[in-house]
Amino acid sequence: MGLLFEQIDSQPSPLGEITLRRRRIPALGDRDIYEVKLGDEFLMSSMFVDAEVALADLGITAVEGEPLAVVVGGLGLGYTAEAALKHSRVGEMLVVDALETVIRWHQEEKVPLGKVLNNDPRCRYVHASFFDLAVSEEGFDPQQPGRKLDAILLDIDHSPRALLNESNATFYNPESIGRMAAHLRPGGVFALWSNEPPDAEFMAVLEQVFIDPRADIISFYNPFQNRESTNTVYVALKPTA
Repeated sequence: MGLLFEQIDSQPSPLGEITLRRRRIPALGDRDIYEVKLGDEFLMSSMFVDAEVALADLGITAVEGEPLAVVVGGLGLGYTAEAALKHSRVGEMLVVDALETVIRWHQEEKVPLGKVLNNDPRCRYVHASFFDLAVSEEGFDPQQPGRKLDAILLDIDHSPRALLNESNATFYNPESIGRMAAHLRPGGVFALWSNEPPDAEFMAVLEQVFIDPRADIISFYNPFQNRESTNTVYVALKPTA
């Protein structure tokens, strides 16, 4: 495909070979499309980022106060992290990712948003398993164990049922989510991206830990299917009492 396709990097990871690619599709205009694959599975594409942006916007809008301490679980191509930094109320953001390769892509600016994140002093990368930190007593900030946060924005699995790694299944239950919520201050927010429609069973889990959880449907145009597609963003608040 010549200049229309480039494999930028491919590295082994604990979950399999992870690959960063760039392509151009002339019918869709003169722009680069970045893609990440894990083995044979597509993880993400810069073609479809509306819901990743909405995850940050809906989560941060739901919480009061400033400056806000925010955790983004799952770096991906950086769109949720970038959207969070556009909120002036965000005072610090920790981006937690278990894949060192993905963090390095951003540090070395092999992806478009790497420079944006690197140049913002509010952003700090944490190489660790989000799910391990979520249920730990120390929490998400290795520099401040036990620190309370204002918002936790999670985008790792395809949904609470369609998992990137089967071991992640231990997280989507009231006990584990309750342990994660212990790292939020009263009134803090937990928001989660899902590729699937709202899930009544997962909403029931959220209701056991948080108050007034909701599932917002995010619609966007899919040019490959010539129709609207949807993702879901769950938003839930920790009780203030």
